[in-house]
Parts: sequence; C-alpha cells; structure tokens
Amino acid sequence: MSIKILMVCLGNICRSPLAEGILAAKLPKGKFTVDSAGTGSWHIGHSPDDRSIAVAKKNKISISNQKGRQFSTTDFDAFDYIYVMDNSNYEDVIQLAKNQQQKEKVQLILNELFPNEKVDVPDPYFGLPNGFEIVYNMLDEVCEIIAKKLIAKHA
Repeated sequence: MSIKILMVCLGNICRSPLAEGILAAKLPKGKFTVDSAGTGSWHIGHSPDDRSIAVAKKNKISISNQKGRQFSTTDFDAFDYIYVMDNSNYEDVIQLAKNQQQKEKVQLILNELFPNEKVDVPDPYFGLPNGFEIVYNMLDEVCEIIAKKLIAKHA
C-alpha cells in the first residue's frame, strides 16, 4: 500500500504543484504517492503557472502534466499526510475536518524547517520576478527533510 501525501495551496498552480513535483522526485516510486490541490476553485483543470513549470524544469523536474484541482473533504480519507503552504490554507483545510484524526493529518509545511513558528511559503503569483526561484528553494529544502522522515518511517 502506497503512502499518500497531499500538498495544498490557494489556487493549485504555483506552490503546491512545485511541492508535489519536488517531493515526488525525492521519494522512491511505488512506495509513495504525492498529489496537490488548492483551497480555491479558480484553476480546476488548469496546468501549473508557466513560471512554476519553468523553475521546476530548470531543476530537472517536470510538473507540466499536473492539473489543478480543489481540496475536498474526501482528501482526509485518501491521504496520510496533508501539507499546506500557509496559515490561511491551514485554516481553510482545518475548517473542513470532521474530527481530530483528520485535523492531525494537516501540517503547515514550513513547520518542518521552523517548528511551531507558523512560517508561510510566500505566494509568488504577484510577487517579485525571482519569487518562483525563492519558493522553489524553500520547498526543495523542506521537501528534503520531509522525504527523509517519510522514508525512515515507512521504509
């Protein structure tokens, strides 16, 4: 049985597709499944932002085949781990949880780097020209930690 990890951001076109691609590249195929979703519905069925695709490709990761989807309450049952990109996403997802067990699956992703500091992965969509590079590097660092923990726990 595959361990399933879900990455969640607002629109599922910038941060969570990058996190999905980065983490999937660091985990053994077959043992782990990584997906992504957005809390909003604006980009359902859309490819990731061209800038996310470009920064991933520059780092030898392909995310161009991903399609945006919205987070659903069924994701609590389908996934073992749910990582959200910022505090707003965290609140949106937690509000949909039906019980404590579902809430415990949800983690703010950068808490893996900065425990209990509640640091957000900035949304690069309207940000600086190098924002996607900055976000990629943050996600690459935290996904390395997550991958090591998952492999150690589920190997």
